[in-house]
Amino acid sequence: MLFNILDSLQWLCLIPVIGGSVFSLLTVATVKRFFKRSPQNNHFTPPVSVLKPVRGLEKNLKHNLRTIATQDYPNYQVIYSVQDPQDPAYPIIKGIQAEFGSDRISVVISRVEAGANGKVNNLLGAMEAANHDIIIISDSDTRLQPDYIKTIVNPLANPDVGCVCTPFKVTKADSWYEKMELLTMNADFMPSVMFAEVTGASNSCLGPSIAIRRSTLDKLGGLESLADYLVEDYEIGRRVWTSGQKMVLLPYMIDVVVDLASWKNWWSHQVYWDQNTYLARQGAFVSTILIRSIPFALIFALLRWDFIGLEVLVATILVRMITAFMVARTMKDKETIKNLYLLPFRDVVGLIFWGLAFTQRTVIWRGVEFKLTSHGKMVKHRLIQN
Repeated sequence: MLFNILDSLQWLCLIPVIGGSVFSLLTVATVKRFFKRSPQNNHFTPPVSVLKPVRGLEKNLKHNLRTIATQDYPNYQVIYSVQDPQDPAYPIIKGIQAEFGSDRISVVISRVEAGANGKVNNLLGAMEAANHDIIIISDSDTRLQPDYIKTIVNPLANPDVGCVCTPFKVTKADSWYEKMELLTMNADFMPSVMFAEVTGASNSCLGPSIAIRRSTLDKLGGLESLADYLVEDYEIGRRVWTSGQKMVLLPYMIDVVVDLASWKNWWSHQVYWDQNTYLARQGAFVSTILIRSIPFALIFALLRWDFIGLEVLVATILVRMITAFMVARTMKDKETIKNLYLLPFRDVVGLIFWGLAFTQRTVIWRGVEFKLTSHGKMVKHRLIQN
């Protein structure tokens, strides 16, 4: 009886081993195809308002924030917003304003609290100061090239396009847990997003970098209606594509700087990230169990405890490492290539986070714990003491 159970478990483990290996091979092709797309240049340069919500000090913050102020674009406004004049980032953004002038740079302090989502609350303050119809929402940890505004705004020349976003890769990982975070985003999440985009399996709206018309946002309910959503970027995208407009994911990658204070921050953020994904696309998230090749190859090897099990494990790791290397090379992602030795461990621990996404119904964001409710919404629960 026990032998039959173990034998069945071994065969079940081979399903994600094979599925994950095939998926890894497919991502090599789909990522290459994604970047072969050439964004059309419509010479569309309308005036733009860029919203930059800021809270607290982050790694390379001044440099990251300054990159939006040095854009090769004729007419744009940058709005840095904080919710507390005592925020340690406030002197930095005031310094950037002094450098580039108040005609280009606005600084907003607003204590608006329309809901539990701190980013949306911060954006609402910035939105009040926006002068133009086309809005770019750009996170504070993004590092942007001078052609960023020109590129992300260009698809909005087509009135059928409701929203534009860009993929991203994580950079500046110093500690082992920051490197694990980097691998999650660069070697797991982004290749999956590009696979879904190329194959048409699903749509995506990626929060670090979004361009949308204010008029479109108003028709979708406005920013206020997003203030209680955990995954506000996905909700924006969902409303865009269900309204019949197009959602564009550009073949243009930006850098996001990872900044984690401790391994506990990494752990909580990984659980938070998988909860995001689960709440946004429950069916798709559950199905990822079928492509988690390395953890199930490890289970297979432990169940067999023989040379065949070891062979399967080694072969699975090699396929995953080689395909991740090829994807990273296509993405011009040197940091992932440098840290590939951690990928098998990241994949194994990733299965734990996947399981926790089903069991935990709280998330921690910037020192505040929130309870998750129905339809991806959240309510503030308590402050977390450091």
